[in-house]
Amino acid sequence: MWDRFRPQVREAVQVALETLATAEATSARPMCCGQPMRRHDRRPVQWLTWVGTVQAPVVRYRCPGCRAERRPLLETLEVEPGQPSGWLARQLGLLGCVASYPLAAQLASPLLGVAVNAMTIWRAVQRLGEAAAQHTEALGAYHADPRSPAPEATDAPDAVIVAVDGCTLGMQVRATRRRRVSEGDAPRPALPPVTEGHFREVKTGVLLRPVERVEVSPGRHTLVRRVLVTCLGDADALFTRVWARLREAGWLGPQTVVVVIGDGSEWIWHRATLFVRRCEILDFWHAMEYAWAYARLQFGEGARRAEHWTRRVAQDLKAGHVQTVIARLQTLRPNSPESREALDALIRYYTTHAARMQYDEYQRLGYGIGSGAVESAHKQVVHARLRQAGMRWSEVGARRLLALRLLLLNGEWAHADQLRLVRVAA
Repeated sequence: MWDRFRPQVREAVQVALETLATAEATSARPMCCGQPMRRHDRRPVQWLTWVGTVQAPVVRYRCPGCRAERRPLLETLEVEPGQPSGWLARQLGLLGCVASYPLAAQLASPLLGVAVNAMTIWRAVQRLGEAAAQHTEALGAYHADPRSPAPEATDAPDAVIVAVDGCTLGMQVRATRRRRVSEGDAPRPALPPVTEGHFREVKTGVLLRPVERVEVSPGRHTLVRRVLVTCLGDADALFTRVWARLREAGWLGPQTVVVVIGDGSEWIWHRATLFVRRCEILDFWHAMEYAWAYARLQFGEGARRAEHWTRRVAQDLKAGHVQTVIARLQTLRPNSPESREALDALIRYYTTHAARMQYDEYQRLGYGIGSGAVESAHKQVVHARLRQAGMRWSEVGARRLLALRLLLLNGEWAHADQLRLVRVAA
């Protein structure tokens, strides 16, 4: 049925575009350098829409001073010559946000009825992702400015949990793409193999309210609502965005306690001081990893004595007896230099974070003691899309795709219609 009426819809769209182009051609000229721009030419431009390829005569203006060019009709329609329309670009960006670019191109035909290639998907993701990234950065800068009025927090919770952690992402070796230039009819030589790469840390925060964590079965909890925040590498930028999202959600009142949950990374605790009223919690399972590392060296891999010993440590920690555990650890006698080193690391770790290991009190207040929420967020935000086999990313590409993944996973994809697509280089 749609194939039958598609030509008629396309014809109606074409007529509307010609009417709009005629009206635009007689409108006031755009300004640049304090003066009206000169009309340079008027040429037909084609682009792809959901109903097929359309075209319209587009006037191009040029500034006599700086030589800048503008095509107001294309700017209004958010269109680039030969590229998808604004609405279609958003749908292709959604596909590219969920699946790899080649797979998204294959899905575009049965889902949207348009035939595109992987490069078209990539370009849509770059345009929409850049707009989303700029909006996120601008929102963080606005709330970081002390002159900006804070939104009303009339229903701010007594406590809000901020779980923070990081995971690695494979990055491209070359900072810029290299073009292969062919010589005459000779085939272009293959690029040399890349044997080394590097990684960047994607830092992620999960914001949630303790009262919105419900128990779906004995010992198993799930979240009614959460807000995800992420950033490529910059810890300061991450906490700036956490601050902005807390204020935007109305979760940061004068009496709100911000519960920061993380591992032993210093970058987390150094920036947790951003919140005056806070409670710092060391992730329980990270604490137990140190205990298990010592137990395996001391008692052997898979030994029942190691399991019994670590179970006792876990019970004492959950009971809030961290000082008792430290005192008991100091009396142990390791049987090898390796186990001595692991024991020293365990004692040092527990001593450093003892104030963040009052797990009995945290559980009584309903704060939780683990960072499972942020570990799950890593899998959904990063691993499911950006850490597939063989994937390597440029910093710009990862930044844009992460911004789109946040829109999707935070349930805010409808906001993409309010973002103005950004023109990016090919």
